[in-house]
Amino acid sequence: MKTIGLLGGMSWESSLLYYQIVNQATRDRLGELHSAPCILYSVDFAPIAAWQQQGDWAAAARVLCAAAQTLERAGADVVVLCTNTMHKLAAEIQASIEIPLLHIADAIAARIQAAGLQTVALLGTRFTMEQDFYTGRLADRHNIIAAVPEPAARETVHRIIYDELCQGKILPASRSQCREILMNLVAAGAEGLVLACTELELLLTVEDVPMPLFPTARLHALAAVDWALRSERD
Repeated sequence: MKTIGLLGGMSWESSLLYYQIVNQATRDRLGELHSAPCILYSVDFAPIAAWQQQGDWAAAARVLCAAAQTLERAGADVVVLCTNTMHKLAAEIQASIEIPLLHIADAIAARIQAAGLQTVALLGTRFTMEQDFYTGRLADRHNIIAAVPEPAARETVHRIIYDELCQGKILPASRSQCREILMNLVAAGAEGLVLACTELELLLTVEDVPMPLFPTARLHALAAVDWALRSERD
């Protein structure tokens, strides 16, 4: 099995999910005492979050590119960026390393297409919902339409992510708010839900939503295990 490089810390709560899922999936597929060869580089999220708010993506890119290079030097065969929002910098990170970066949107698109869906609701940070790096990739590369909430609802979801979930706060009232926002998108024609912020998986589960659910951290981590096992055979 190839070595998976996890670039996490954005936030560390969701990075825990990646580490857990990668190792559980490896044990399930290989059996007994097997676990995944992996290397975790966890950044300090506070300055990155500040650069996001300031629009200083170049500063964030310098930190993440250096982290990816460290993973490569440490022996990682692939980089898995454990966050949706920072895939805004996927091209810069990929250009800084020689090993592949496993893009989260491509992993999710494969599952959406396997489910036979074309129009999905998408919840995430304001950056992910409003900018083109994620929804545009789904549309241009995979012919998937991702519908996002109206502006006030986007601000609500963004606040819940940064002020609550990234700080380990799981509030029933926020779960209800997100479900209401989601149901509006369902009424507009969405066939499935993409949790396009890894922290949202701490808040919403299949029991909370009446439609196919695509939890990005879980599906991205499973795609990493698929890659590591397949590449070992190739």
